[in-house]
Order: sequence, then C-alpha cells, then structure tokens
Amino acid sequence: MDAKARNCLLQHREALEKDIKTSYIMDHMISDGFLTILEEEKVRNEPTQQQRAAMLIKMILKKDNGSYISFYNALLHEGYKDLAALLHDGIPVVSSSSGKDSVSGITSYVRTVLCEGGVPQRPVVFVARKKLVNAIQQKLSKLNGEPGWVTIYGMAGCGKSVLAAEAVRDHSLLKRCFPGGVHWVSVGKQDKSGLLMKLQNLCTRLDQDESFSQRLPLNIEEAKDRLRILLLRKHPSSLLILDDIWDPWVLKAFDNQCQILLTTRDKSVTDSVMGPNYVVPVESSLGKEKGLEILSLFVNMKKADLPEQAHSIIKECKGSPLVVSLIGALLRDFPNRWEYYLRQLQNKQFKRIRKSSSYDYEALDEAMSISVEMLREDIKNYYTDLSILPKDVKVPTKVLCILWDMETEEVEDILQEFVNKSLLFCDRNGKSFRYYLHDLQVDFLTEKNCSQLQDLHKKIITQFQRYYQLPSLLPDQEDCMYWYNFLAYHMASAKMHKELCALMFSLDWIKAKTELVGPAHLIHEFVEYRHILDEKDCAVSENFQEFLSLNGHLLGRQPFPNIVQLGLCEPETSEVYQQAKLQAKQEVDNGTLYLEWTNKKTIMNLSRLVVRPHTDAVYHACFSEDGQRIASCGADKTLQVFKAETGEKLLEIKAHEDEVLCCAFSTDDRFIATCSVDKKVKIWNSMTGELVHNYDEHSEQVNCCHFTNSSHHFLLATGSSDCVLKLWDLNQKPCRNTLFGHINSVNHCRFSPDDKLLASCSADGTLKLWDVTSANERKSINVKQFFLNSEDPQEDMEVIVKCCSWSADGARIMVAAKNKIFLWNIDSCSKVADCRGHLSWVHGVMFSPDGSSFLTSSDDQTIRLWETKKVCKNSAIMLKQEVDVVFQENEVMVLAVDHIKRLQLINGKTGQIDYLTEAQVSCCCLSPHLQYIAFGDENGAIEILEPVNNRIFQSRIRHKKTVRHIQFTADEKTLISSSDDSAIQVWNWQLEEYDVLQAHQETVKDFRLLKNSRLLSWSFDGTVKVWNIITGKVEKDFVCHQGTVLSCDISHDATKFSSTSADKTAKIWNVSNGELLHLCAPLSEEGAATHGGWVTDLCFSPDGKMLISAGGYLKWWNVVTGQSLQTFYTNGTNLKKIHVSPDFKTYVTVDNLGILYILQTLE
Repeated sequence: MDAKARNCLLQHREALEKDIKTSYIMDHMISDGFLTILEEEKVRNEPTQQQRAAMLIKMILKKDNGSYISFYNALLHEGYKDLAALLHDGIPVVSSSSGKDSVSGITSYVRTVLCEGGVPQRPVVFVARKKLVNAIQQKLSKLNGEPGWVTIYGMAGCGKSVLAAEAVRDHSLLKRCFPGGVHWVSVGKQDKSGLLMKLQNLCTRLDQDESFSQRLPLNIEEAKDRLRILLLRKHPSSLLILDDIWDPWVLKAFDNQCQILLTTRDKSVTDSVMGPNYVVPVESSLGKEKGLEILSLFVNMKKADLPEQAHSIIKECKGSPLVVSLIGALLRDFPNRWEYYLRQLQNKQFKRIRKSSSYDYEALDEAMSISVEMLREDIKNYYTDLSILPKDVKVPTKVLCILWDMETEEVEDILQEFVNKSLLFCDRNGKSFRYYLHDLQVDFLTEKNCSQLQDLHKKIITQFQRYYQLPSLLPDQEDCMYWYNFLAYHMASAKMHKELCALMFSLDWIKAKTELVGPAHLIHEFVEYRHILDEKDCAVSENFQEFLSLNGHLLGRQPFPNIVQLGLCEPETSEVYQQAKLQAKQEVDNGTLYLEWTNKKTIMNLSRLVVRPHTDAVYHACFSEDGQRIASCGADKTLQVFKAETGEKLLEIKAHEDEVLCCAFSTDDRFIATCSVDKKVKIWNSMTGELVHNYDEHSEQVNCCHFTNSSHHFLLATGSSDCVLKLWDLNQKPCRNTLFGHINSVNHCRFSPDDKLLASCSADGTLKLWDVTSANERKSINVKQFFLNSEDPQEDMEVIVKCCSWSADGARIMVAAKNKIFLWNIDSCSKVADCRGHLSWVHGVMFSPDGSSFLTSSDDQTIRLWETKKVCKNSAIMLKQEVDVVFQENEVMVLAVDHIKRLQLINGKTGQIDYLTEAQVSCCCLSPHLQYIAFGDENGAIEILEPVNNRIFQSRIRHKKTVRHIQFTADEKTLISSSDDSAIQVWNWQLEEYDVLQAHQETVKDFRLLKNSRLLSWSFDGTVKVWNIITGKVEKDFVCHQGTVLSCDISHDATKFSSTSADKTAKIWNVSNGELLHLCAPLSEEGAATHGGWVTDLCFSPDGKMLISAGGYLKWWNVVTGQSLQTFYTNGTNLKKIHVSPDFKTYVTVDNLGILYILQTLE
C-alpha cells in the first residue's frame, strides 16, 4: 500500500473504529476480491463492534492499494460519506484501462446506480451463473430503449432475484441501455392495499424532491398515472425491476410503456401486457457443479477437496440455491458434520406440517429444520419471534429492538447469526439495517409455530405499548412507517379486538397515519377488519369509513388539513364529530381557533344507500329494469344480486376465472350478462344463476357489456381492450358485427333509449356514437376537452373516460373520470351537475329506469345510490354567490339570489326562507335595520324595495353596464353602487341626489364603506383608492398589484389595509405610507397557491390582529406573523365573498355549488 494511503488510514483509524459496522463493509470487500471468507470469520469472532472494526482495519493495512480503494468505496456506498471523505485524499492512483475499481468488474458508476435504485447486494456466498446472466442481458439489450418486458421465471428458491440483480451489475449495459437508472421493487404476493403501498413508496423514491406532487397517490390508478409521468419525464430510459410477481393484475399498475425486468414463478403473468416480451427460463436446480461450488465457498475448500458426502448433499438439496446455502452455512460452523447433515436430510427428521402448502418443497423443510435446531439455545426463541414478520417487508432494526427490549448492537449481533446461517436476509438503507425472510422461510415459520402466533403478535403489541404513546411516534423515527403500516395487522392477529377498535376509532391515529401514507390504506383496514370493528359498534365503524371516504381528497394534500376541523363538519350524531368536538374544546382553551358549521343540518347527504357486497374493488353495478334489484361485479370474480331498497343479498355467483369487469340486465330482467379479464362474455339466468351462453371471440379482456332496450329482439354489445366492439344476437353463436374505430381500449358502451345508437367510451379520450343497424361510426366526440377546462392540474393529464349512461329521454349522459361523476346535457354539451362521494376512482355509473336515481361503483369497495334531483339541485347552484348578510344581536339574516333569480331572505339561525320577488338580479343588499332591500341588474338599473308596504324606488340614472356591488350607508339614506363601467355611483335615494366617482381606468371590482364618509375601492386596473364621498375626491391612491385587485379591507384602527389579486397573493399595507408589511399567501415553488385559487375577499378582525380570506376555501391568518391559524374546506370551491359579524365570531359565505355556510367560532 502507498505510504500516503497507509498514513491516511492510520490518521483516521480511531474515527473509523468508533463508527463503522463491519458486516456490509466486508461483503463489499469480499465481492471485490480483497477479503477472504477466513478473514471475514476472524473479524466476526471479535466480541464487540469496535474490536471488529479494529481487526478489519489492521488487515487492510497489511494489504495493497486495491484493498484501500475497495474499503473506500464500501464506506461510500454503505452511507458513511463523512468517513469516506476523510480517506479521499489518501486514494492511491491505480491505472486501469477498463475504469473498473475492483477485480469483480463493478465500477463506481454501477455501484451508485444500483445503490440508489435499491438493487440488492450480492449474497455473502455468490456463485456466478454466467450463461443465464448473459441470456438476461441479451434480452435486456433487445428492448433497445423501447417499452417492453423481460421475464425471468422459475420455481421458488432457484435464484431468480440474484440473477436479476447480477444482470444489471454491468457498466456497459447500464450506460448503453438504461442511462436513466435502475429501480428495484420487491413485490411478492399482494392485495390491492399492499400494491398501493409499494407504488406509493416507488413514487416517493422517484420524486424525492417532490417536484411533481406534494402528496401520495390515493389509489392504484392515480399511482399508475403518477408513475407514468415520473418515468417519462424524470427518469427516461430507465429500467424497472419487479421482483417476485404472483398475479397478472399486479402488472397492470406498471404497464406504463416503460422497460421492465421481472421475476416470477408463473410465466403466464405477462400474457396480457402490451409490448414485446422476452422470456428467460431458470432451471429449478443449480446443477451438481454449481451446487458444489457454493458448498466449497462456504467451507473455504477447493471443489476437488470436498468429501464424497458433498455430492449426496447436493442431490438431497435438489439443487436449490436457498437450501444449499442453508446447509453450507451449517457446515461453515461445523466443518466435520458432513455425514451428520446428510443423514438428517436423508432420514426426513422433520415431519412436514404443510399438507397443502403454496410450495411443495420438502428439501427446504428439512434444511430449515436442521438449521433452526443447530442454533444456539439462547437465540432459538428469537428466531421463533420472526414468525410474525409480514411477507415482502424489510423490517428496521429498531422494531426488533422494541420486540426484544435490547440495544441496537445486541439485536444486530443476534440477527447477524441468522444471516450467517442463511436463515435471514439483510439490506442496507443508509446506515440502518433492514431484515427480511424469504417467503419460503415465512411459510415454514408460520406453520411450524402456528399455535404460538397469537401470543407472538400479542408480544409485539405489548412491547410497542411499553415504548410508545401513539401521538409521540414521530415520522423521522426509523421504525415509524412499520408501526403505521402493520400495527393494526398485529392487533388483529393477536385477537386484541378492544385495542384494535380503540386504535381505528381514534382521530389521532387517523390523522397520524393519513398524514404519512394517505387514507387509502386506512380504508382498506376498515374493510379488512370490519367483522372485528362491527363487534364494537357497526355505526361507529361506518362513521369513520364515511369520514375517510368523503374527505379522502383533502387528507392526501399538503399542507395536511386540520383533521379536528374536518371532523367538526360531520353530522352531530357521528362519533367522528363527537371526538372532534371534545378535542376542539380542549385546544380552544389553549388558543386554537375552530369553527362550527351551524346550518349543516340543512345540507343532506346526497347518497341514499351505501352497500359493500364484495370483498374487493367493485367495478360495475346496474339496476334491473323494474328497479327492484341491483347486480354488481368486481375484482373478487363474483356476480352479486341484491335488493335495491335494503341491500339484502339475493344471488352470489362465482362468475369467471378472473376479475369480472361489467354486468348488465336484459330488458325483461330474465338475463344478466357478465364480461371479464378472462376474455369471456357470459349470459346468466338472473333468478337461478344458471349459465345460459358463453362467448369467447375477443382477443383481450372484455371491459363492458350492455343489452338493447327493446324486449322484441335482444342484442348485446361488448367492448374490449382489443379496441373493438362486438354486437351479439342471443339466437346466434358467432357475433353479428365487429365495430372498428377506437385506437385504445374500449371501456364502456351503452345503447341509446331508442336502440338506434350505441355510445362507447375509450381510453383514447373519445366518446363515439355508432349506428346499430349498419354498424358504422356516426359521430366522435373528444370528451377530453371537457375535462381540460376543469380545475384539476392539466400537465401531462391523461383523461380516460371510464363509463357513460343515458338518461331515459336520451337528453343527458353521465360520464365518470377519476373519482368524479359528471352529468352532461347532450344537445348543449353543458355540465348539469357533478358529485364527489367516493374515496377512489369511479368505475361505473348508471341511471335507474325512471331517472330518479343513479348508481356509482368504485375502487373503495362501495356502491352508492344517489337521488338525481338532490344532486342536480345541489349542483345547479341553488343559491347564487351574490349574497348580503346583516348581523343583529343573535340573528343572522342572509339575502340571496337563487338559481332562477328570485330574491330569498334566509334566517341563518332557523333556516326559514321568505321569497321576496323575481328579477334579473346581478347583486343585492340589505339595509342595516332590515327595512329596505336593494338590487342591481345586468342592464345597469338599481331598485330599492320596502318589504313592509311593498313599495319600489327606481334609480333615474343607470350604470352603463352590469351592476356588481351595492351597499347602504349606516343611516340607510344613501345607496352606493359599482359597475363594470368603472364608475361608482352615490345615490341619496330619498332626496334623489346623485354623484359619480370616476377615477378607475377599468371595472371596479368592489368597494367598502369606511368611517367619516370615506370609501375604499379596488379595480381591475390594479389600484386601490380611498375616496371622500362628500367631496367626490380621491384622497389616497395605491398601486398594489400588477393585475386585477380582487378584494380589500382596512383594519378598524385604519392603520393597515389588505389587498388580494389575481396573482394569488394577499398583501398587508401601511395606510399612511403605502409600505408593504406582509405577504400572506406567497406562491410555492411548484406554483400552487396557498388558497387553492384566487384570493377573492378579506376581512380584518376588530383588533387588527387577525385576518380572514376567501379563495378556494376559507383561511384565518395571524396579521402580526403572517401565519395561518385555521382552514375551513367547503364542499365546493371558488368562494367569492366572506361576510363577518362585528365581533368577528360569525362568518357567512356561499360556495360555487350554492351551499350556504354559517360558521361560528367555537368557544
């Protein structure tokens, strides 16, 4: 070793010995060829961590420059960047034409790419299988930068994962084919919730700087879309490696036109994916020579010197790398026991307890049994404790420290013994260890220790409760994510039902968990453990699930909303509300601001019935023609039929071999059609469940089916991922017509009420209308255009039109996309209504035969029945947003214009409504003592109504354009108005005197009356002006914003005023000199505004310390610090104005859905 390198190592020896953990440092050096197995054993035999580090450094000092470089690289890639920096100046110069930093051929570039991508390291004992690795690399090269799949398949334990990792451990391949990097995902056997967690973690890893989104995707389809964008824009030309795929449906989430390498036991999983697919089979056994090579490496002998029993052991192990490694690890510890272990394997000492195992792997059972029996007595029980580890989960050391009540070093020493014996695997993330079992080993342990599992789960819960109180579990703790994801699982497995209910029915837990992982996983747990939760209280369980479903779109956002405030918006009978109220009262005493929605009783829940007949996602639900029955189908492969009124189950059919995507009643209700991922279409007797017809002419999964409306001659239409629709005559076996035209999957189809047209929705973003008789395309509508005008982010937006449903008169059509339902008028193409109630994506919508209600079905496992009138009434803006409010003692009187332009006077306390008059009203106001009502119209006219005697006073001088705002002075003698004509009119209506204030260059947005006959006005010209309404002169003129000033207010002491603008900012100014004091709503780096839209109104508190603003929602601010104090999320958005009581305790606004909010400060 160079003197410079040696001196550098000696200089920093003490720091290195103090900090490093040698295990994985040595793995790297063994992999590089600079450390032998015997030297590793010598280091491991040292009693403490510091002594092991000292021994390793002592060995390195005796070696050459290559060992110094290998040690430096190992520090770098194991997260010891600070220690590696100390050694950087001592790195010796090594000439290398290949650029490789070790004899293994792995460059620093490869190490970095694989480390960042989460690719597992080589096992401690590694045997090259060059022929298979070369075959995989050749297939990867064939992808040539284009989307496609490479599948490595073989039986469990044959080394597929090691081969996949080894194939990408190649500098040339990565540089040439995957310059965007490699991203490894350990998938395993998953349900939908587990897959969503995997996708969320992958998205987080790919978007570490959160430049694309500040919240996790809430469902699989959203995650798929996010993944597509990240791989396309942030990580182009990268390789996604999916390890251990079990089910074809899992691949749908990753089928994003990218390059994918996957390992699986079943090569048919890729049968339905898009793009080229190259297959590499892995033989079930290593072969004799490779097996012997593994044994020779474990026992540090040449193959030729192995005893004859080695050949028999390989035969008994059936060539499995996992089993050979288990035996090899035993022989490393006891090199004289060849005969003993061979006899153990041959005599089948371990009686198989898995009678119908997922694997039929007898040799593994024997090897595992022997390995466990050979553990030291003092650590055997610790290995038994690992029986409760979830499959495909890497568990942080800290979790096991809590389980065993030990220090980190003690736990790592025990676990390292398991790793040395191939009974456990370890992975590194920075400086922390994470441990996991092969799922074969999990199966072995759970069945061997099945009688102890409940107690073992109880043990981990008991230990958790000793260490943690839930609110104290911090997100930056190493083990935090494990507890949030699996605490409920352990409680349920331990049959700790009381504790599970207390956990799941806790707002604190819901807040903490949803803030970290979003609401989707929590919803899944409510469904999975419903049988336990219902024992406690079925209604409470439903309360929490509804709360999560209806607020899911908020619980996934950043900054995270105040969950107590959300809970206060629930019905007063809900357990969620009662918990929120209790917490709010405690926090109010400490100065926290909370709001009660006092008139929420008048806002009814729009969904009439919610049922959960399926055990997985519901893909479709439909009414029978008589409206008495509902049929539904979903991911659990069943067809369910139940009563529409009560939800009582009538029929359950195991309908298909794969997920059932759609179902439809015939017009006479005798038949139900179903279609599936298995590419088949089936017709069933709706009363008996008997199979009547079976069609299989589609070449891809069949997504939709629908019968004609006439009972004279049945036709069935089906649409498929093969991009075509087919028409079937039930009296003929082959299909009658095939309809070509879509360029992507056909998601849904519906006959018009007169059966002349067939509507089809597609993933290509279009809605097509077909002539049923000729099978020709009549019209194609680009539905995506409708959604591109919505408020959702449009960047890279992919609009997949999920489904449609005609109204009975054919005049309206309902469309679902993402988690929203839209109702459109066909003739005008205008939106009639929209509603949101599902947590996850909506798969199906359907009107009832009479149009009075409609069904929606969703990934959140619910089917919702809605009343059309309520939804339309709610969405048709029952109240316009031009309202005025007068606060009198305990009374709140609201003057509003409804959707048919009638004036309403609403008592905010009682809800009583008085209808006053019909007029083309553009704005309105109440006089301070409620004696007069004024309103302006779109023609510039202004009228004053005296309700007592029904007298009307009309202004002789009109505005030139629409009147936007009017207000009485305190003495009720003068009415002030502003208009689009940029003028402000002052009308003393009793004396018939007029004055016009003219100084703004553009439309006057609004004004506010001040004390001492002063008036504050603001305009589209970006200025704010203070007027003297007696003289008609401008006293102060402020240029506040570049664009339109949307709202202003002045503090009660007249020292400060606020302004908001179309630039989505709110500013606070000094009145005397115009100095900017605070910027309350700055744009974030991503461009998303603090208010979710324009800030449209502001109001100071009487003491000038607090400010309320309206925009996408309501926000309360601390004027001194500029910090947000509370946020109230309305059902709709785009709030125009906020009316505030003089004591600053009551607030009134109307959202864009026409819902009135009367909010009261909680005291």
